[in-house]
Amino acid sequence: MRILVVEDESTLNKTLLDGLSECGFQTDTSESYKDAEYYIGIRNYDLVLCDWMLEDGDGTDLIEVVKRKSPRTPVVILSAKDDKQSEIAALKAGADDYIKKPFDFDILVARLEARLRFGGTSVIRIDELIIDPDEEKIIYKEKEIELKGKPFEVLTHLARHSDQIVSKEQLLDAIWEEPELVTPNVIEVAINQIRQKMDKPLGISTIETVRRRGYRFCFPKKV
Repeated sequence: MRILVVEDESTLNKTLLDGLSECGFQTDTSESYKDAEYYIGIRNYDLVLCDWMLEDGDGTDLIEVVKRKSPRTPVVILSAKDDKQSEIAALKAGADDYIKKPFDFDILVARLEARLRFGGTSVIRIDELIIDPDEEKIIYKEKEIELKGKPFEVLTHLARHSDQIVSKEQLLDAIWEEPELVTPNVIEVAINQIRQKMDKPLGISTIETVRRRGYRFCFPKKV
């Protein structure tokens, strides 16, 4: 899962980056509103963790930017404001959670994991298709499908962002830890495996190619 951390205090930014990376998250960081807006525009995130008071903008304004692109992506606000009114204001602005500074890192991670589960990024159910990322398992009409590794991750990412066209570059950024070291051809290989191991045997179509733009999750759609 990929998280965007938006925090303008450099030491805390690095602490969050290192800690979340150690917990197995792929993490991008930004120290400004402007850079965060850029990252949100080019990549798909499973969660955005954002400081409220940024030097060049209001962190709560990023909520609308995130939700406009991907309504199901949770946004968690970090804030030094510890009064009830501020927390209510952030939640009314669309935040999915509000964490006060200073915070215990272990509790922060537990709350982020809970928010990811609550946000629907664990088990995905669409008609008779079930995708379980935690167990790396796919079930269709009570039959388990053998699809593992990167093809499974590509399918899962597209299913999570079924309302979007996702480019090869976005898939590489979201799934590969060092996307600059691989070629976009690996996406084509993964998509082909999904179609050969899953779509053809089951007589369904899960992913459509949008010419010159990328891929879109299209299930349910009969072949």
